[in-house]
Amino acid sequence: MSTDRYSSPLSERYASKEMQYVFSQDMKFKTWRKLWIALAEIEKELGLNITQEQIDELKAHQDDINYDVAKAREKEVRHDVMSHVYAYGQQCPKAAGIIHLGATSCYVGDNTDIIIMTDALKLVRKKLLNVIASLAKFADEYKDLPTLGFTHFQPAQPTTVGKRASLWLQDFTIDLEDLDYVLDNMKLLGSKGTTGTQASFLELFDGDLTKVDKLDPMLAEKMGFKGCMAVSGQTYSRKIDMKVVNVLAGIASSATKMAQDIRLLQHLKEVEEPHEAKQIGSSAMAYKRNPMRSERICSLSRYVIVDTLNPAITEISQWFERTLDDSANKRLSIPEGFLAVDGILDLCMNVTDGLVVYPKVIEKRLMSELPFMATENIMMDAVKLGGNRQELHEKIRELSMIAGDHVKKEGRDNDLLEMIVKDPAFHMDEDKIKECMDPKKYTGCSAHQVDKFLAEVVNPILEANKDELGLTAEINV
Repeated sequence: MSTDRYSSPLSERYASKEMQYVFSQDMKFKTWRKLWIALAEIEKELGLNITQEQIDELKAHQDDINYDVAKAREKEVRHDVMSHVYAYGQQCPKAAGIIHLGATSCYVGDNTDIIIMTDALKLVRKKLLNVIASLAKFADEYKDLPTLGFTHFQPAQPTTVGKRASLWLQDFTIDLEDLDYVLDNMKLLGSKGTTGTQASFLELFDGDLTKVDKLDPMLAEKMGFKGCMAVSGQTYSRKIDMKVVNVLAGIASSATKMAQDIRLLQHLKEVEEPHEAKQIGSSAMAYKRNPMRSERICSLSRYVIVDTLNPAITEISQWFERTLDDSANKRLSIPEGFLAVDGILDLCMNVTDGLVVYPKVIEKRLMSELPFMATENIMMDAVKLGGNRQELHEKIRELSMIAGDHVKKEGRDNDLLEMIVKDPAFHMDEDKIKECMDPKKYTGCSAHQVDKFLAEVVNPILEANKDELGLTAEINV
């Protein structure tokens, strides 16, 4: 780590080594060489005067990139692609004349971008699946544990801890659907030439359209893709970058929803993110246990969500067959978006795998509000015992207001049930009232919904992707 110049916090603090390598210079330039080899092989197979000896020479130096030569050359010619063509040619003198034959810079640049984004999406997918698996386990474990539900962060009807987690889980499964759609439809740019007309290749093949038409399908097959884009300018449509970053932003928004709920629950002391034995919450307040990982999820997610503007503005700013105002922006917005989401998902894996639940605190809060929620059941039971529904409704309304004042104005415990027991209009003793105070009577279909959701939606996903599971996240700071 250099201390005398700026380095990205995403690399130093948040993103994994795996994701950093996907966007590394080494990955980029090795992919360039793979693409040059693939192009040479295709051109040979289609009849151009390229020898197997030349291709073998290219393959022999596919990975041992002479960066020093390329860097020195770029200082002279100010062109990264031609600098690497030159450097590759220095290592492969027999093949030097056929490297990059007929291609333009975007042949390596844009195809590599698609390959790198595809690899990065696969890594994101793996981590997303592990978050889903971790949350599924948590939802199943706590599907029966009643907890106070909130609307507008005001006490509402009870739900269960597991049912609430299933809401987080569902968002992530939606993200997986979106990611898979984008991943399944990733296509290479292909070999399109300077304005997308393939004019240079038509010239190379002496006007033979049949051979030109074979270029892209052969390239896609060699590089492991379903196909290439049917038409393009010099570059692939920057709308692809929009689609990719929108998927990342979707994951970030799901992560934020979950993390913000956990932050609120940690404030209520009901559920807590994992806390290490020597972790310090505050330099001044030694007692503090801050939800710092959930806060970091929210912080990084905000960056990713805002990042969606970059490819959107870039896409609408492309003039005709290409302009270069995309380049500098793409170098920042695409890698940084992926590095941030990588860090977010590592945090999500860490947090969901170690969530701590405090059932006693949850029960105490729920029971302090349950008397208000139990009043309808109490009223119905009192009617069965001979009471008048309208009169009892008014009685409960009056007593609820009094009990509410006791809680809010005097700081007393909720004594609504005690007042109901003492009121002869209800004909109910303490035992009868207690029967109405079982929290599980008020959670509705929560546990059943969790079971059904896991069985019908989540478990099939996990079963189909079981080889991707078992990942653990290492948090740097």
